[in-house]
Amino acid sequence: MRKTLLSLLLAVACTACGQTKKAEVKPLVINTPNGKIAAILTTPARTQQVPMVVLCHGFMNSKDGELMHTLADSLCAHGIASIRFDFNGHGSSYGQQSEMTVPREIEDAKAIVAHAAKLPFVSRIAIVGHSQGGVVTAMTAGQLGADRIAAIALLSPAVALRDDALRGNLFGTPYDAQNPPETLTIMGGAYTVGRDYIRTAQDLPIYETAREYKGTALIIHGKADDIVPYTYGQRFHYVIDGSRFDLLEGEDHMYTHHESLPAHLVAEFMEEVLK
Repeated sequence: MRKTLLSLLLAVACTACGQTKKAEVKPLVINTPNGKIAAILTTPARTQQVPMVVLCHGFMNSKDGELMHTLADSLCAHGIASIRFDFNGHGSSYGQQSEMTVPREIEDAKAIVAHAAKLPFVSRIAIVGHSQGGVVTAMTAGQLGADRIAAIALLSPAVALRDDALRGNLFGTPYDAQNPPETLTIMGGAYTVGRDYIRTAQDLPIYETAREYKGTALIIHGKADDIVPYTYGQRFHYVIDGSRFDLLEGEDHMYTHHESLPAHLVAEFMEEVLK
């Protein structure tokens, strides 16, 4: 079977949460220093304050990707609100693909955290990120600290992006790492990055910044991930004191075999540490 019984039951629970009249799914436009960001706020039925999780998508994904949607629904089923959003240069948010860099995405994540902190029903704030969004999550948490970010979860964190930038290869497209082109088109023309993305990626202090985070952390990685080997996630486990590392046998970078499983693990973790 493509899904486990657990993931099937979870999918039913998530659907029920998303459809209940008391839960609310609301589109937002949030002003940030980098431009307007399109977001979706998912709020469970509540009679009091609830935790909020900021969801950060990956390199070529968006807030509407299946994993982000499943994470939001799973968190909702566990009584936790979420904001999933498009980084600038992605999806429905302002900006061009070629202007995207990890430091700019960190600025976007900080702006979303600041917006969430102003919502009157929010008790505590956490961040979850997949792939490049996992790098953004770890570095944002390291910069903001545990006083502002109560917990984080990293799904297949793409620390390999720094090594790839130093080697001069992005998703199989080679380039001169010492003299990167102004723009680089990859994936058969589906995506374009700019020189600033490569230059900033080469110098990212990813683990060094993540080490500064002293809060609660969960790292999830698929053992069969051939885009970002699981050893990168494993190193986060060593870098962030007291973190938990879940290695999922047979899962790839996108968790395509059982995409509800990491969402379920994240939701259970957040329910345990935030409530």
